[in-house]
Amino acid sequence: MTTHIPGPPPKLDVVATVPGAPQIHENAEAMTILVTLPPGSPGAPPHRHSGPAYGYVLKGEIVFELEGEPERVVKAGEAFWEPGGDVIHYQDGNHLPDAESAFVVTMFCVPGRPMLEPVSAEELAQRRDRRAPRP
Repeated sequence: MTTHIPGPPPKLDVVATVPGAPQIHENAEAMTILVTLPPGSPGAPPHRHSGPAYGYVLKGEIVFELEGEPERVVKAGEAFWEPGGDVIHYQDGNHLPDAESAFVVTMFCVPGRPMLEPVSAEELAQRRDRRAPRP
């Protein structure tokens, strides 16, 4: 039998919320990964996920860009999310040229589909009007 030792309660902080429930595929596979980016790493090439993804930056800073949204820098202690599906994820690289960055992300993948699907150069060209203006 375990005896509960009294002490202070845990501290809970809401890091981020997502308005409206994103669609999660029936029988989705939840997958959590830790991504560590060396200094200056561009991250993954443009891609999409079959379902929504929720992430949290553990250390450093990442450049994050989804189709239709301007790129932004997400810093340690901040969260990000993407709806998945048809939306292209353009960037998730390390914003720091001289330090490692890392984030953890949980994805809800459609069964039988890879968690990351690269987007071809041809499709990027066809959809260039959907990308937010570059800085």
